[in-house]
Amino acid sequence: MKPLLITDCDEVLLHMVRHFGSWLDEAHGIDFTPNGGDFATSMRRRADQALVEREQMWALLDGFFPGEMERQTLVPHAREALAALAEHADIVVLTNLGDHCREHRIAQLATHGIAHRVECNQGPKGPPVARLVAELGAPVAVFVDDLAVHHESVAKHAPQVHRLHMIAEPSLAPDVPPAPAAHARIDDWLEAQRWIEARFAAGLTADATGG
Repeated sequence: MKPLLITDCDEVLLHMVRHFGSWLDEAHGIDFTPNGGDFATSMRRRADQALVEREQMWALLDGFFPGEMERQTLVPHAREALAALAEHADIVVLTNLGDHCREHRIAQLATHGIAHRVECNQGPKGPPVARLVAELGAPVAVFVDDLAVHHESVAKHAPQVHRLHMIAEPSLAPDVPPAPAAHARIDDWLEAQRWIEARFAAGLTADATGG
């Protein structure tokens, strides 16, 4: 059985917030300031500086995915790191998008030279991570995501999985503290690749090593 890498997409493999912000500006007259990752207080209508209501916020995100996904750009070194890791490991992209976006995400990643299994998810990622590890029989697995809530969920449902917190967006990363439930915080794929390879080479689960 091969080691397993389960990775998020937005702000890990592809830049999202910078392009989402440009679209909000151009198409909707909305100023977008990510605010440490909290979208609930990040959007203001330029006309009156009123905060965008939560319901409208989700509607705008639904407008970006999949309609504006072609705006997204590749995170530096992500493609090369995945290609190197794929020589010895299985790779699954676990992305929190509606199922109707799955084929769009597969096609989008392919345009950037990334062709791996894509699974869409809604809600915490711990349960699907646990299912993937069991399905593929991975002796050692690494999970990469930009959101602390998902690391907490994986720690609960799949504690044997090594957890790497990554925020590849330079304008966002300095304002977001390391996820408490992650084993490490690395925002660059060159260093992240070495960290992941070391876990795979050791062949030990996170709960056996303490991370």
